[in-house]
Amino acid sequence: MTTAQLTAAPKPLGRKEKWARRGPLLPALIFTIIITQAPFLATIIYSLHSWNLLRPGSWGFVGLDNYVDVFTDSEFYTAALNTVVVTAGCVLVSLVLGIALALLLDRPFFGRGVVRTMLITPFLIMPVASALLWKTSMLNPTYGLVDAVLGPIGLGGIDWVGQYPMTSVLIALVWRWTPFMMLIVLAGLQSQPRDVLEAAKVDGATAWQAFRYLTLPFLRRYIQLAGLLGSIYVVNTFDEIFMLTQGGPGIATTNLPYYLYQRVFQGFDVGQAAALGVVVVILTIIVATFALRAIFTAVSGREVSE
Repeated sequence: MTTAQLTAAPKPLGRKEKWARRGPLLPALIFTIIITQAPFLATIIYSLHSWNLLRPGSWGFVGLDNYVDVFTDSEFYTAALNTVVVTAGCVLVSLVLGIALALLLDRPFFGRGVVRTMLITPFLIMPVASALLWKTSMLNPTYGLVDAVLGPIGLGGIDWVGQYPMTSVLIALVWRWTPFMMLIVLAGLQSQPRDVLEAAKVDGATAWQAFRYLTLPFLRRYIQLAGLLGSIYVVNTFDEIFMLTQGGPGIATTNLPYYLYQRVFQGFDVGQAAALGVVVVILTIIVATFALRAIFTAVSGREVSE
């Protein structure tokens, strides 16, 4: 093959060739559109109408009135604040614990495989089972494990779910999401070049200095990814709140997904629930977009500096 043939520009594909390549992907694309975009379009249509299941004949076009009702409802802002508290508290604490556990598992020791499997187990438990475990076996003021441990030092008999509902929800969420953070950070630790750490050790760097100036900057993209994915998942938390506190006392632990559930399954107001669902989706997209831009900017900046 001549040099001219090697350097020649590739021949542009015709329309038939392009469709021949795209054709096998069309069924998957159509299926994805049907199961994701069609329900969302129906939700938008419902949000523009008044429809209460307890009032026959209440169907009617109301425009943006449902959205006005959402933004003028004080409970919506309380639920939004609770959502921020639950998401930020769970993600931050889980990240710190996940980084600590990942650092421990990154070092070889006897039984590391068994310990790693045991630490991953909470993430594999169904959310409902996890919430019931904490409500009945751990935080119960009469026969819970926490009461048995704290009782001898005079801190027993505390109704954690009743007196500290938000703390109880956060404990259950942190227990379940810490393994997720740990796995992502551990993957980053195992991909870090060992020769850099060995060179720093030879140069006299302490373990803390190596972690602060070498390991932590290297893990930044993994930590950001774990925080982003964790935030997207935790912001939709429903199971733990439903099983532990039922959103109470009052609306002290009611987040946006549970507030949406109350609107549609307890108030039977489909129109306002649909409007609230659209608002929640838009807010989630905005937060995820800014988070993704921050991650891509950090990653691209790191690559340029390298």
